[in-house]
Amino acid sequence: MRDVTHDVPALHRRSFLKYTGALSAAAAVSASLSACSSGPQSTNETGGGGGRNRTLTAVIGYGNDGSWDPTQTASAFCMAANNHIYEGLLDTDPISREPYAALATQVPADPNATTWKFTLRAGAKFHDGKPVTADDVVFVFDRILDPKTQTLAKGFFASWLKEVRKIDAQNVELVLKFPFPDGISRLTLAKIMPKHVFSQPGGWEDAIAGKAIGSGPYRQTAHHPKSNTTFEAFADYNGPRKAAFKKMNWLTIVDAAPRVARISGASAGAQIADNIPYANIGQLEGGGLTVAGGAGMNNLFLMFNTKHKPFDDVRVRQALHYAIDTGKMIEVALKGHGKPASSFLNEANPTYRRAKSVYDYDPDKAKALLKEAGVSGLKIEILAVNVSWIVDCLPTIKASWDAIGVKTTLSPQETTAVFTKMDQKQDYQVVAAASNPNQFGLDADLIMHYNYGPENLWMQYTRWADNSIAKALFKDMDRATREPDAEKKKTIVQDYIDVVAEQAVLYPVVHNELMTAWNPKQLSGIRAQPYPGINLLQAKWA
Repeated sequence: MRDVTHDVPALHRRSFLKYTGALSAAAAVSASLSACSSGPQSTNETGGGGGRNRTLTAVIGYGNDGSWDPTQTASAFCMAANNHIYEGLLDTDPISREPYAALATQVPADPNATTWKFTLRAGAKFHDGKPVTADDVVFVFDRILDPKTQTLAKGFFASWLKEVRKIDAQNVELVLKFPFPDGISRLTLAKIMPKHVFSQPGGWEDAIAGKAIGSGPYRQTAHHPKSNTTFEAFADYNGPRKAAFKKMNWLTIVDAAPRVARISGASAGAQIADNIPYANIGQLEGGGLTVAGGAGMNNLFLMFNTKHKPFDDVRVRQALHYAIDTGKMIEVALKGHGKPASSFLNEANPTYRRAKSVYDYDPDKAKALLKEAGVSGLKIEILAVNVSWIVDCLPTIKASWDAIGVKTTLSPQETTAVFTKMDQKQDYQVVAAASNPNQFGLDADLIMHYNYGPENLWMQYTRWADNSIAKALFKDMDRATREPDAEKKKTIVQDYIDVVAEQAVLYPVVHNELMTAWNPKQLSGIRAQPYPGINLLQAKWA
């Protein structure tokens, strides 16, 4: 199963493959990395002594060979690992996303202020023993805000953050363009990195390829692309969430069967695994494991090429959504672990409101819309990513479209192949893929700007950004970002999501749960999260 976050491109076309680590793996691996070893370590390491000193072994269902640069990465494995290696000024709870003081000593008292001052935690050190200073904080934010440097993180900060100033060695000031309370929780997306390491020539290339030196509770000890990454507790960490495990070994096992096998049975070689297939839940529970789901923004979406007729006609796009038997898809492919999309946002999102256009299964309406649009004899090839649960959903889409007279061909391909075609501006009709912006946060402004905007890569893929409705939408989105009143902002966002729903240019079909399995006799404090990866900062041995 491919990394679902590899289905989420970054903000600029030429950097997409770099962000997700799909750019020449050979070039990335050949970089000179002090943290990387030359060959795969045994992925069976569960030793390190008995009792509390034994190694925690985790199985991650996504690749560890994506970009590790915290300012660029959208890789599930790398983001999850970085949350244990690095700290932001503030970090957030992995489930509630409530901010807490990490490298900074406190959360700003006034979220609506246009300046936030932070004092760094006394005695905070990077994993190479050097102290964390204000220069490191400014270094990271300068990179993010640099107009000449294209990073994924820029899209999360540039609209509202003007600059970050050094007050003295232990104090910094963030200057905002306007009040932006949502910015507090976004600070976790700016992981503080040592300037003395990553400002060196080739430093950012090393970060992309896997070099990770932070101030967090775990220190990276080895990194073997396509195999595993190892960690150990950082002895000098003096922050709020200390390491409970002396050593950790995270295995990357993308294929579902060997991933499930590694956590199964009396001789299981791991204590926890994410990305559990729905079909294996009963088997794992029967073997004594806890299997829990996290429902969030994980979704199957359809993306239309609006320059390829007849997909320039909103009625055709709507018809194809109405035609899909989402109930059957959820029952057969998702084994009940999903819901039909009733908004761009999932129902648990704080800004959720049922959209004015909801595509309940209605094949008669679909046929009527096609007839109204003057479309008959339509043939569609669905270009799809080969993520296993997406592949499981595709037959329902084909059967649904065939049933309304749309002859449908399925073309699932490697994720990188799909988006290479997008980056090369090749012609296509419809793309079916997976997305989950929840790994970056819960606020709707972030989620919507990640998917929609005049410079947004998704909109370049859809060829829709120059549409008059799109231009009006983007203005409303900017107005919402700048709206200081929380309730007014929420209403503006809900109203423009109604436009997104009606236009159905890039829109979810179903939101589904992500499943995590663990051994409750060995681990406690585990919470299943609704986005890829795991977070063990509050876990411990049972």
